[in-house]
Amino acid sequence: MHLLAVGLNHTTAPVSLREKVAFPADQIGQAVASARAWFGGHDKIVASGEAAILSTCNRTELYAAAAAGKDGVEFAIDRTAQFLADYHHIPYADLRPYLYSLPQDNAVRHAFRVASGLDSMVLGEPQILGQMKDAVRQADAAGGLGTYLHQLFQRTFAVAKEVRSTTEIGAHSVSMAAAAVRLSQRIFDSISGQNVLFIGAGEMIELCATHFAAQNPKTLTVANRTMERGETLAHRFNGKAIRLADLPAQLAQFDIVVSCTASSLPIIGLGLVERAVKARRHKPIFMVDLAVPRDIEAEVGRLDDVFLYTVDDLASVVQTGVENRQAAVAQAEAIIETRVQSFMHWIDSRAMVPLIQDLNETGEALRLAELERARRMLAKGEDVEAVLDALSRGLTAKFLHGPQQALHHAQGEQRSQLAALLPQLFRAKR
Repeated sequence: MHLLAVGLNHTTAPVSLREKVAFPADQIGQAVASARAWFGGHDKIVASGEAAILSTCNRTELYAAAAAGKDGVEFAIDRTAQFLADYHHIPYADLRPYLYSLPQDNAVRHAFRVASGLDSMVLGEPQILGQMKDAVRQADAAGGLGTYLHQLFQRTFAVAKEVRSTTEIGAHSVSMAAAAVRLSQRIFDSISGQNVLFIGAGEMIELCATHFAAQNPKTLTVANRTMERGETLAHRFNGKAIRLADLPAQLAQFDIVVSCTASSLPIIGLGLVERAVKARRHKPIFMVDLAVPRDIEAEVGRLDDVFLYTVDDLASVVQTGVENRQAAVAQAEAIIETRVQSFMHWIDSRAMVPLIQDLNETGEALRLAELERARRMLAKGEDVEAVLDALSRGLTAKFLHGPQQALHHAQGEQRSQLAALLPQLFRAKR
């Protein structure tokens, strides 16, 4: 059995491609089911039917437990990558150069690093752990988890907890929300005089609202499809809520716009922003699009009076303080490496389970055969001591027959290896 991790992230692919490969949160279960059906239709590549999908603004990854089969693990990896391309209707040749393909211990190491925040744009950020747990719950509900992926993710969460509790990997980190505040301060001298709009009401918007609210903006507004949820978030920061449908008429009122929704299509188009800029008499608008797929059309960034930043544009800002965390990174990597080796030992031991089961079945068959012979002897009225002696001798002879025959027929190096191994296998416990 092989573990595989195939995907792309902020270091391998631009946001323009990542948004094409992203899975909407409400489609993860369906996608997991599709992955299982896909693999099952290609020579049972994933024999165990195990698959899980992690999709965030910075990454899309598919984890699978696969049988290498006659074509080997590389073929299984290639078919996994092909699934991502086919599912999103992207030419395989266009997608493949941006994908990383990680088998076995590399897949395990990657999962541990991702959950621990070592593979994030914001080093040590905690949100990814929650996102991975959500992905695992969805995969489990879709029937995607079996023995191998279940064990992988349980250990992944344990490693992440250990890393965060024993190192300072999350210390001094600059979050995406904090980076957005820093960038806005380059455009406006003070946020306290600006009107701030948040589009969406999810976890990322909540974090951003917390950071911007600390700067005491002039007004704080939340636009959301669900008015009740928007009002709940706005109330926490003494702001107000509007319906997303009212945005075209009110966009011109806002100096700072931060958007992060789960929409599969842009919410703010070029024409809408052009009208807003005109109504503002070309007063600058600072816009941050943290969504993948993007909420704001890329063409908006070409307007002279609009400063548009995506998640990739925030990369240089969030790297601040990385040097201060290098010692913690080294500690975390050491913990992860130890836990990877432990997990691979478990994988190896799982490979021996069929052999152990076969040995048990063979031994049980021999035992029952000798037991039946002993019962027949007793039924004939033979002496009990003689029957017990025959039973013990019969069992011993049958258990030793196989090893003796193997040693007798072996030659050269194979015989030497058996001669060294057999005494260890049959050494009596004292």
